[in-house]
Amino acid sequence: MSTAERFGQDIDAQIERHYASVERVYKDIHAHPELAFEEVSTARTLASELRTLGFEVTEGVGKTGVVGLLRNGAGPTILVRTELDALPMEEKTGLPYASKKRVSYEGKETFVAHSCGHDLHMASWVGTAKTLAGLKGRWQGTLMFVAQPAEEVLGGAKAMLEDGLFKRFGKADFAFALHSWPMAYGEIGFNVGAVTSSSDVFEARFHGRGAHGSAPDKSIDPVLMASRFVVDVQGVISREKDPFQFGVFSIGSIQGGTTGNIIPDNVLLRGTLRSYDPAVRAKMREGIQRTATATAAMSGAPEPDVKLVPSGDATINDTALVERAEASLKAAFGAKVKRLPPITASEDFAEYGAAGVPSMFFLVGVYDPKDVEAARQPQGKPLPGNHSPFFAPVPEPSIKTAVKAMSLAVLSTLQN
Repeated sequence: MSTAERFGQDIDAQIERHYASVERVYKDIHAHPELAFEEVSTARTLASELRTLGFEVTEGVGKTGVVGLLRNGAGPTILVRTELDALPMEEKTGLPYASKKRVSYEGKETFVAHSCGHDLHMASWVGTAKTLAGLKGRWQGTLMFVAQPAEEVLGGAKAMLEDGLFKRFGKADFAFALHSWPMAYGEIGFNVGAVTSSSDVFEARFHGRGAHGSAPDKSIDPVLMASRFVVDVQGVISREKDPFQFGVFSIGSIQGGTTGNIIPDNVLLRGTLRSYDPAVRAKMREGIQRTATATAAMSGAPEPDVKLVPSGDATINDTALVERAEASLKAAFGAKVKRLPPITASEDFAEYGAAGVPSMFFLVGVYDPKDVEAARQPQGKPLPGNHSPFFAPVPEPSIKTAVKAMSLAVLSTLQN
């Protein structure tokens, strides 16, 4: 008998019993988002929810993280992670519980919004905790529920590990996390091996010589260098990288000059590098550095200051863990459970796997299936994805699917 057959009806009953309170948590967190390492109120809310269920709760791990332990006899320790932080952007969904919050961020006032779905992850995390606590007479082991700060800046998992997550609370045997995705609600996607990309933060400053805009011959123009680099560096992607291997390099910020008739002394570029394979990552890093150096040399300029700072590795799903959970998920959800190609975004859930914990990261759909199908049609309107100001999951079916899927995945690894 599969895990889904043994627990399916009881999980459904627990979900229905607790859903109203879980939705209140979701809407409250959605309306009151907090940025990375500032998630004090959010963390307090989740800690309170765990305490009412009998978890041993520790706050302030990795600055604002929460760790809850529910010990229930001999058996493995299962880590279930959610993220706490939101994004510095304006929400434009028009929802009655939409965020209107503004804070100071990097010296400027900004809106804050849960446009990546972390609010839904937190609600599902709370719902899973309630479900598993309600069924603890039927399983043995230890639940380690981790509410992690600062996923959006890829620093929270490392902060918690450096603060002694596994030394203080015991090392988990397995780890799970989920993420909302612009698929139909009820659908679940995952893969074995790489499921998210590695991430490197790029910054380069091209140095030149300023001059009047009417006399460019008196300058060494860093704007021209920066512009040439933005175009030429894509040759590393299109001509040096194996075309069957994923790799993306994007420039998102160009800063230089003060007005139109002055050629500035320098220009600053910022960007991001993403890949799955370490060899591809190394090749692209070398090519980017080489192109930047050559671009400056072509203009007779000093060598640019180039930084490529690793901020996260690719998240790798453990094959045996995926296969075990997959059997339970397919028994419960049938054809709605699918293996999908890796996504191009990055995730610091990879840190737990790098620490030696077999892990599984999976996606849950959040949109009405009719809207998803309409978007697939020729000339169909695209659905807002994560980080869009219009990203608006349908709460009830999305959360219920996420809770059931996570509960089944965890139960597939516990003694029962």
